[in-house]
Amino acid sequence: MNFPVKTFIALFRGINVGGKNILPMKALVHMLQEIGLSNIRTYIQSGNVVFQSDRSDKPELLDKIGIQIKNRFGFRPQIVLLSAGELREAIRLNPYQDSVSDPKSLHLYFLNARPVNPDFELLESMTSKGERFRLIGPVFYLHAPDGVGRSKLAANIEKGLGVPATARNWRTITQINAMITGSGEK
Repeated sequence: MNFPVKTFIALFRGINVGGKNILPMKALVHMLQEIGLSNIRTYIQSGNVVFQSDRSDKPELLDKIGIQIKNRFGFRPQIVLLSAGELREAIRLNPYQDSVSDPKSLHLYFLNARPVNPDFELLESMTSKGERFRLIGPVFYLHAPDGVGRSKLAANIEKGLGVPATARNWRTITQINAMITGSGEK
């Protein structure tokens, strides 16, 4: 029985940073091919991978990828796995369309789970002048015009939300979306 091929985006957290959790993209692509994934493309070394699979069970895919990386590279990175539709929905729901012209100031934090009891009071207390944020479903949107490197809020998002997250700036999001469009995914 053949299942329809779906396009997924794997967002790796904390790889190839500061000499830790080194995961060469060429080796990752080869490993993903070995476990049956296809049409694999990467964007920059920080772990953005678009691939296709006839499996649609996201937890099963995450587990299989994580186990293979652990076996091959000695660590198991945190990965957020999105369908092409979920990425497009995150783009469509962006509440800060007025900020896309400065793509490094706009970040989307993809969450592993929806926060049960987010501490918005804590998050508001860490917000600097000019910063804005919104939580929409499993995505936390942050517009930080002075940069996330200087943002006290950006450094404490997981603490305030109570769930793990991995962030990508708007430029990266648009590049990944272009990769999906190139895959033929509607």
